[in-house]
Amino acid sequence: MKRFFGIALTLVLLAAPAFAGNKAPTVSLPWNVQAGSTAIPAGEYHLAMTGDGSNVQVILTQDGKTVATFSAKAVAGKYNPGVETSALGGVVVLDTIYLHDVSLVVESAKQTGQ
Repeated sequence: MKRFFGIALTLVLLAAPAFAGNKAPTVSLPWNVQAGSTAIPAGEYHLAMTGDGSNVQVILTQDGKTVATFSAKAVAGKYNPGVETSALGGVVVLDTIYLHDVSLVVESAKQTGQ
C-alpha cells in the first residue's frame, strides 16, 4: 500500500509542471494607461487573446474579472516582456505589450503616430 501511495505522489509531482505551462501570461502596468477608449488602472493583469491570424482581441483580467478588452495586432518574434507607452495630451497611451514570443500592437496606438 505504501508503494502505491509513493508512486501516486511521484506522478502528481511530475504532472504539476505540465499544468503550470498552461498558465496565462501576465502583464504589469506600472501606471494608469488608456487602450482605445478604455482606461486601465495600474496593476498586474492576466492576459488572454482571442481571434485568428494577426488581428486579435486582448482581454486583461484581474482577480477573475475582465478589466479591459481591446483590439491589437499580434507580431510573432522574440521579445523581452514589458510594455511600451506614449504620452498624448496628458494621457498615457498603451502602445504595445511585449510577451516572450509575440508583441501586441494596440489598435489605438496606430493613431498616436499620425
